Amino acid sequence: MDTKILKTLEYPKIIHRLSQHAATSLGKTIAESLQPVSDLESVKQILQITDEAYTADRLKGSAPFGGIVDISAPLHRARIGGTLNPAELLDIANTARGGRRVKRHISVLHEDNSIPMLHHIADQISEHKSLEDAIFDCIDDQAEVMDSASAELASIRRELRNGESRIREKMDQMVRSSSVQKMLQDAIVTLRNDRYVIPVKQEYRSHFGGIVHDQSGSGATLFIEPEAIVAMNNKLRELKAGELREIEKILQKLTALASDYVEDLIYNLDLLGQIDFAFAKARLAHLMKATQPRMNDRGFLKIKRGRHPLIAPEQVVPLDVELGNQYTSIIVTGPNTGGKTVSLKTIGLLSLMAMSGLFVPAEDGSQLCVFDAIYADIGDEQSIEQSLSTFSSHLKNIIRILGSMTSKSLVLLDELGAGTDPAEGSALAIAILEHVHAMESRIVATTHYSELKAYAYNRKGVINASMEFDVATLSPTYRLLVGVPGRSNAFAIAERLGLARSIIEHARGEVSEEDQRVENMIASLEENRLGAETERQTAESLRREMETLRARHEAESLRLEEQKEKLMQKAQDEARETVLKAKREAEQIIADLRKLAMEEGASVKEHKLIEARRKLDEAAPELQKSKRGASKTATKQVKIEAGDEVTVYSLNQKGTVVEVHGSDATVQLGIMKMKVALDDLELRSSGAAASKTQQPKQAASLQRTREENIKMELDLRGENLEEAILEVDRFLDEAFLSGLAQVAIIHGKGTGVLRTGIQQYLRRHSHAKSFRLGNYGEGGVGVTVVELK
Repeated sequence: MDTKILKTLEYPKIIHRLSQHAATSLGKTIAESLQPVSDLESVKQILQITDEAYTADRLKGSAPFGGIVDISAPLHRARIGGTLNPAELLDIANTARGGRRVKRHISVLHEDNSIPMLHHIADQISEHKSLEDAIFDCIDDQAEVMDSASAELASIRRELRNGESRIREKMDQMVRSSSVQKMLQDAIVTLRNDRYVIPVKQEYRSHFGGIVHDQSGSGATLFIEPEAIVAMNNKLRELKAGELREIEKILQKLTALASDYVEDLIYNLDLLGQIDFAFAKARLAHLMKATQPRMNDRGFLKIKRGRHPLIAPEQVVPLDVELGNQYTSIIVTGPNTGGKTVSLKTIGLLSLMAMSGLFVPAEDGSQLCVFDAIYADIGDEQSIEQSLSTFSSHLKNIIRILGSMTSKSLVLLDELGAGTDPAEGSALAIAILEHVHAMESRIVATTHYSELKAYAYNRKGVINASMEFDVATLSPTYRLLVGVPGRSNAFAIAERLGLARSIIEHARGEVSEEDQRVENMIASLEENRLGAETERQTAESLRREMETLRARHEAESLRLEEQKEKLMQKAQDEARETVLKAKREAEQIIADLRKLAMEEGASVKEHKLIEARRKLDEAAPELQKSKRGASKTATKQVKIEAGDEVTVYSLNQKGTVVEVHGSDATVQLGIMKMKVALDDLELRSSGAAASKTQQPKQAASLQRTREENIKMELDLRGENLEEAILEVDRFLDEAFLSGLAQVAIIHGKGTGVLRTGIQQYLRRHSHAKSFRLGNYGEGGVGVTVVELK
């Protein structure tokens, strides 16, 4: 890509921003050398890497690049046999450890959220834990070789510390001596040339032996090494020389170890730079609120609310433009300062960014094309040195573009044909546009010439566009309107500013009839556009409202359907439980009756009990609505009398009417009698007809029923325990069938035998849920209150 065109479209400024987001010098170097790519598959791959880094950065933040530096120079020196210093070795260890952390970070991310391309890059990073440990065992965080680096070094440094301590003790004794203190400038011990000395006054030089190493600026003080410690200082000098030799041996050993991994470490640097570069692109995308564009290589681009990335977000006006589908050329007309040049640069810069693997500041769904080249002629190219006018410099640039472009190129021309005679300039502009259009290149051009409006209007594959201008405020809105040519608005502006109407009308008369028709056509198009825009906004509002209502309706329907299913399931469960409960209770009643019949010698037939159980089993699983409603009507139309055979709906049992009183009837059900509402009965056969053919069946001797209404208390005072138990059983059956929740059994206080026997019986009775003695006002210990199931 031409460097000059990249600069024209302000691509280097984007690269500068990108490099600032790199965490390492490795990533920064890659960012600064970034260039657009012209291969579709390559662009898709680098965009995918950016997308993976964008996802990783959003979920877990950037990778940990701390400690990673460019160690290529020290590695090269280690490879050719040089010895590295402690700081360089520490950088190698930190970079190796940092690479291991980055690899682990991306591996963990990949397990939770698939980032295959980043994971593939990070997985190639080689780990050298042994090298890291060897260096960290010898060199501390301040890049100093530690005593523990070798036993010899530890011994030398121990002797050094002991020697220094002895020298200081010796010299401290000297400076504290009264005979020596008078000869000293200051009672201190200091260093000169790595040897311990004391400051002696000049006049006492002859009285003080030793070696002079330095003197003060005035010459009044001499820094003398006393004879008594010369040998000790010499020994110290020898130890320090030995220390340096041992450190050199340690550094050579570590350098040799690092040289074994030079190729791996250099490759790691490249991989870490790529990962840092990917995260830099991700951070730039977050900053610009950019999205990933869809890419193609068929010359189609569709930018949805695209923003120039170098204009402040609160000032930029979004751009909507489509090129390469129904039309391959866009001619943008309109006055200056309307934003035409910014629109051109936005189209070119976003295309370059996408071709470089960067997200673009536009809405989701934007599409951009991978062009083989992007050419631009934008701005004033006048050259004083070459004596070229504005027109000449533009034309020279255009000639170069026309000679280089292909059918897969994007051409951006600003102020086409400007700088010369309007008639000739417009004709030349049309000819250039026609040539580019014939080459099938994609072109966006801006111009002032009204002749180009008519050209675009009549030419297939070419469309007019303009920058919107608000005549009411006399200011541009910077919105690109595709399909509507620009108007000069000169007369409208002049009228708004107060120019006399007569002058304006005279000026209108000077405009040619053809130009007037073009302006009228544009005015009509503008009016139609505004109307269509209003209708579109209304339709869009209605569409959003309908979508909201539809979504709400669907949600409500789904909720009601779910509620209906839950209620149906609940009703079925409750019905099943009710039937099972009734079946269990009926079984218990039958068992109790069989027991009583056996005890009292009653004539209850066993086969009748089996038949009753069979009917219960047949009735249990149906859970269907009975046809009670239809039968009730029929029942009401037929008079039920004593002796009639009927069916009790609520119990699904057949019985015989014993007595009818009001709206109720006493019905014989096997060995039991119970009071039932007439609405709960269905006539099966009349008793009068049945009496002619058969004699009434004799009831079991255990039958005893109360024909009056069911009471809530039973008085057993004066009865023996056996009779009382039978009365309690009958009373509880009637109370249970009548739906009573609580009843009272009066047994009196007496000796307590009756109370104890009744309560023991209640503990195993199937209808009794719980029982208690009466409270104050209920009869106290003379009454047992029973709560029914």
